[in-house]
Amino acid sequence: MHLEVTTPAAADSDQGLDPRRKIIVISLLMSVVMLVGKLTAYFVTHSAAIFSDAAESVVHGVATGLAAFSLWYAARPADRNHPYGHGRIAYFSAGFEGALVLAASFAVLYSGFGALVGEPELRHLEFGLGISLLLALINLVLGLALIRTGKKHHSLILVANGKHVLSDMWTTIAAILGVGLVMATGIQMLDAAAALLIGGWIMFSGISLIRESFSGLMDEVEPGLWKHLVNHLNEGVAKGRIVDFHHLRCRQVNDETWVDVHMLVPGDLSVTEAHSRVTEVEEAIVNSFAGRKMWITTHI
Repeated sequence: MHLEVTTPAAADSDQGLDPRRKIIVISLLMSVVMLVGKLTAYFVTHSAAIFSDAAESVVHGVATGLAAFSLWYAARPADRNHPYGHGRIAYFSAGFEGALVLAASFAVLYSGFGALVGEPELRHLEFGLGISLLLALINLVLGLALIRTGKKHHSLILVANGKHVLSDMWTTIAAILGVGLVMATGIQMLDAAAALLIGGWIMFSGISLIRESFSGLMDEVEPGLWKHLVNHLNEGVAKGRIVDFHHLRCRQVNDETWVDVHMLVPGDLSVTEAHSRVTEVEEAIVNSFAGRKMWITTHI
């Protein structure tokens, strides 16, 4: 027996332009603005901290481009070669983005150590500080919007991109603090220290994205989802719709969830009545979720 249901929240995205596509396009455009702004601030100030922030934005621009492609590819319908659809590219996208972020962290740390030894002459710090403050504010708003939209539509691609945007914001704040301390104290070494701090934060962010990608590729299921399924199946038993269940399995890919389960019914039921009872349990499970496309396959 097979039940395929698209919940109302998921179906809404088919009306007009998908909000996921809107936000990723905005993110792509903003990544260009960020890169131009930060490079301008660096060439004016020669700050190692601002350079580190700009280097992270180069990676972010590439990663956002990949995220935009992945979001489009993941939306393609299932075909003969991909019967489960194309959504698993989300984990590749998140993992690749994490690897890029990790690589950027080494470049940033190298830059920080170089500035610590060479101590380049800093200039026009007020101008660079002003640009950085504006860009940090933009990234804060964009990052929160990406994560909110990603969670609403169960899109790992958007959540990963949103986390990267917020990571970019924190690196900018670290650069602002470094430049601000230099302006306040005149100790230029603090600029290099801020660059090293940024590098460490970027490294942590990259490792976190890779870990999340690995979990998805290994079909790791959210504990909350598993508990939710078991509770509804137990409710079906308590209400007498089914006798018991076993062999429960599920997998998540982006906003899609596949559930396989064996349900036991009294042996004296007709085939029609058995299917009717199991369908009630399946529909109760589907209706308890919002924003997910669900496929439930039941063996009676």
